[in-house]
Amino acid sequence: MTSIFATAMGADFDRLHPQLRRRFSVGLTTGEACTGRGVMHRIWHGGPHVKPFLALGATRNILVPRTGRNVPFIIENVPYADSFGRETVTFVRTFDLPGRRRRFDAQMVLSPKGDRILDYLGTHQHLATDLRFSAEPDGSLLIRSGEHRFREGPVDVRVPDLIGATAEVRESYDDSTARFRIQVKVINKHFGPLFGYEGWFKATYTDIRTCGTRPGLRPVREEPRA
Repeated sequence: MTSIFATAMGADFDRLHPQLRRRFSVGLTTGEACTGRGVMHRIWHGGPHVKPFLALGATRNILVPRTGRNVPFIIENVPYADSFGRETVTFVRTFDLPGRRRRFDAQMVLSPKGDRILDYLGTHQHLATDLRFSAEPDGSLLIRSGEHRFREGPVDVRVPDLIGATAEVRESYDDSTARFRIQVKVINKHFGPLFGYEGWFKATYTDIRTCGTRPGLRPVREEPRA
């Protein structure tokens, strides 16, 4: 068995830089979790019109409502089985902004067909989107999101383009500094760039049998629909 990311990418997974292959091999099969610690050189926002969207998202640990430079950063990728028995990997990002830490939470599971990753956003998994992973010619990783859906109780609706957004994540490994580099952009079809960040981190790996999943890392509510 392989990680959920290797399964979704298929043969493309082998084209990634070896350090990216290891980082995205975290899972219940390998028994490893990955923690990245580094610095985001820049956290940016679009124009003033995006502030209400960011403020609303921040109430559920979705997006980050403040800008900053040279912000200490942690990303925690910890695998666990959720309440429905699905292998899940956390993507919990913590930005140590002056005066207050901010989190951007996501939990990733493999789609039922095994051809994509489903990304649940926030503390209550009310937002979900498909992610497509691909290897670039230089061995870096490109992640693109699809449409978002809002799910709560019996409600399951597509988020309109007017208020929705797509994300593009580029992650690479710099052999000269032994660091991962990351660049994230979130863009609205009508209003343009909403939010993003770029910087670097170094990764350490731990055995999930000894470290487990720390309190507060899992979401408050889990969504069964894929």
